[in-house]
Amino acid sequence: MSSLILGFESSCDETGVALVRVPDGAGVPTLLSHALHSQIEMHRAYGGVVPELASRDHIRRVLPLTEHVLEEAGANLCDVDVVAFTRGPGLAGALLVGAGVACSMAAALDRPVLGVHHLEGHLLSPFLSADPPQFPFVALLVSGGHTQLMRVDGVGRYEILGETIDDAAGEAFDKSAKLMGLPYPGGPVLSRLAQSGDPKAFKLPRPLLHSGDLDFSFAGLKTAVLTQARKLGDALQERKADLAASTQAAIVEVLVKKTLAALERTGMKRVVVAGGVGANRLLREQLDSACEKRGIRVHYPEMHLCTDNGAMIAMAAAMRLQAGRETANKEYAFDVKPRWPLDSLR
Repeated sequence: MSSLILGFESSCDETGVALVRVPDGAGVPTLLSHALHSQIEMHRAYGGVVPELASRDHIRRVLPLTEHVLEEAGANLCDVDVVAFTRGPGLAGALLVGAGVACSMAAALDRPVLGVHHLEGHLLSPFLSADPPQFPFVALLVSGGHTQLMRVDGVGRYEILGETIDDAAGEAFDKSAKLMGLPYPGGPVLSRLAQSGDPKAFKLPRPLLHSGDLDFSFAGLKTAVLTQARKLGDALQERKADLAASTQAAIVEVLVKKTLAALERTGMKRVVVAGGVGANRLLREQLDSACEKRGIRVHYPEMHLCTDNGAMIAMAAAMRLQAGRETANKEYAFDVKPRWPLDSLR
């Protein structure tokens, strides 16, 4: 018989709940339903995420979202076999909400519970797509404060090939947008504005592009954007689209060329892109084009599953259980890990 996994995501500013069916044997788990509430509007007034407000909003949203997910799937709470939640990394208070709800619910149902790594959720999220990847592959993980290139040989078999040494790609988008006076959340706003700009208007640095390794650094780019914005002065408003396009072009070029270098170094012919920046249109276009010329398959999550969501948490739990990497248990005392390196997983 198949089993049902209920997953909760509450690591930052999105409350996500999802129900995944896990087939007997080695079949790919399937998403039955999911629901997501974004706190963007609430945090916009402050120009960024306010942790205390985020935690309180998770408390308000999580049970109504759970009811919606179960109703949409035609399931009852007692049908759930395993309850999964994001254990880390993330905001401590926000993580505690999801962990507390998941563990108390599992205890009430007498079901096992499983804590999941948030970034592993992103990493495995393309398995929810209509064209799921196969192991092994190179992964470009671009989520919030994380930019990593990884060799992925299977669930829990991860080797970091390169990572950011300061600002990640998502931070470069968000911080550059703020320097240009763009509203929160800056990254998506900058990307939309860039569509009407000239990517060659300003010569911005491509940090570590020719470093010979697979690490990333975007702090210098952010500084260059600040310098250019100040230099433009009153003319910034009319040149903002050009500066946005030039900034995006610099970030995307580094991501694409480092990814291609990782593929060449490992000899692999398959790449997975996961995380919020994976929704960037220019990144997808340039990576798809470069990989097609080299006979390399590229896999992405569905667009609506690029940002944080409960589906990726339920899926990661399902795949870890299938692979024998984890055993869900009925120990309901819990902790969270605001800092939790992905390569520490086994």
